[in-house]
Amino acid sequence: MTAIGFIGPGIMGAPMVRNLVTAGHEVRVYGASERARARAAETGGQVVDSVADAARGCEVLITMLPDGPVVHEVLLGEDGAISHLDPGALLVDHSTISPAEALAVHEAAAAAGVRCLDAPVSGGEAGAVEGVLSIMVGGDREAFEAAKPLFEVVGSTIELVGPAGSGQVVKAANQLMVAGHIQMLAEALVFLGAHGVEPETALDVLGGGLAGSTVLTRKRAAMVNREFAPGFRIALHDKDLGIVDGASKEQGLALPLTAAVTALMRSARRRGYGDLDHSALLQLLLDLNGEHAGVAER
Repeated sequence: MTAIGFIGPGIMGAPMVRNLVTAGHEVRVYGASERARARAAETGGQVVDSVADAARGCEVLITMLPDGPVVHEVLLGEDGAISHLDPGALLVDHSTISPAEALAVHEAAAAAGVRCLDAPVSGGEAGAVEGVLSIMVGGDREAFEAAKPLFEVVGSTIELVGPAGSGQVVKAANQLMVAGHIQMLAEALVFLGAHGVEPETALDVLGGGLAGSTVLTRKRAAMVNREFAPGFRIALHDKDLGIVDGASKEQGLALPLTAAVTALMRSARRRGYGDLDHSALLQLLLDLNGEHAGVAER
């Protein structure tokens, strides 16, 4: 049994806590908002009242927060969590932030004598519930091996991808690929619908060939039925693609298709779809095509 502090019981964080508790670990969980506290109460973990309460005395502190500024406020701010960790404790940040922001967390942790891993995840709410997340980890090997038994509770694909910050680089690549897959699936559905082809049978065929993907498997039902309850929100994916854009510019890269899907994700958010699942890129495409999108009449 490991004494764990967990900050950020959101859509993905809460099932991660639940899986850790089910595995027999002692988890103190903190959520800042009323909704997060309600989720925390349903995890089976011990709900605490502050960041300090979650961090103080734990062997491992896990964070699953929405963006870099929040991560820095929680960990590095006045009375931040790192200041309450014992030397030798392990900090695991599952949040998706920029590589530069991750490096700042690593540096602050090292100054406090705390081991640190940037370990963003992929798999959405379903992957978190099922404990089959993909975890891409940046940091040193010793810290990774120490955290691996916990990673194996919440994930199924777990890789140390490089030194500090590397996890966030791989996550950025993941997010641009996922966005591209969703956009092309949306365009395929509109194309099929405009020609009067029944989508379920067509997707069965496409999924069995080279066009098959986890995105198609996990998102097809929601997109065919246009049910966009959030598993991973447009607003968060827009934030993640902003990370890709910034990191690409730092390296002087030209990524034309990434730029196009980034613009589409941003448009969906500005159209008011930010709180919908990222599969709602289909809704933006239906808006663009109007009556010509046969799938819109389903």
